[in-house]
Amino acid sequence: MILEVESVSFSYSSRLVLRDIRFKVERGEILVILGPNGVGKTTLLKCMNAILHPDTGTVFVDGQSVLSLDSSEIARLIGYVAQYTERSRLTVFDAILMGRHPHVSWKVSKKDLTTVDAAVKLLGLDHLALRYIDQMSGGELQKVAIARALVQEPRLLLLDEPTSNLDLKNQVEILNLLRRIVREHGVSAVMTMHDLNKALRYADKYLFLKEGMIFSAGKVGEVTAEMVQAVYGLPVKIHSYNGNPVVIPVEEDDKM
Repeated sequence: MILEVESVSFSYSSRLVLRDIRFKVERGEILVILGPNGVGKTTLLKCMNAILHPDTGTVFVDGQSVLSLDSSEIARLIGYVAQYTERSRLTVFDAILMGRHPHVSWKVSKKDLTTVDAAVKLLGLDHLALRYIDQMSGGELQKVAIARALVQEPRLLLLDEPTSNLDLKNQVEILNLLRRIVREHGVSAVMTMHDLNKALRYADKYLFLKEGMIFSAGKVGEVTAEMVQAVYGLPVKIHSYNGNPVVIPVEEDDKM
């Protein structure tokens, strides 16, 4: 078991955002957290890597309580890819090398350089390694952010809307890449997404949040139209295409 979230609750001031959240993620699995805007998806991710500290509950990664670790220890267990990556005057190689910080003692080692070089090749960034990241497209910058998380050599990847603001080609490329990384490197991933169809195509498990609580969770093939309507307030139909569930909103004309 890579990730165990136990009874996590969180409030902003007096407003309860998350209530008694519990779930597990195994090695080699991708879990997608779904739900409408403002339901607490990003807050839950931040509680998982102690950017935010839950009011109650705890989070275990590889059997270690994240909330009892310091930032360097957390960074060796968890790679976090935020929704927006800050642009700066760093080259791609140097930006990715920053992800080795939890492992660097006095100076950058040969292993650090080799690890970064491998991530650059894996993400297909070879030809961009010396380009400044403030000159890159959104899709390229997202690959840099994922590479930087990977060189931390984490057991768990947390990704907040990893395909936001990307065109269709880059969305598919990033999601295929994430799935390959999780399978081949024996890690786990938890991501938030708004696009239900891509979420259900690339993830293994889903978790629907509603009013700060888990409304439903399970394997993606178990998602029903009734669940989607209850969470999003929108009538839908679910069809299968090549074994993948496809969510289709029901228009007024379709009801007649």
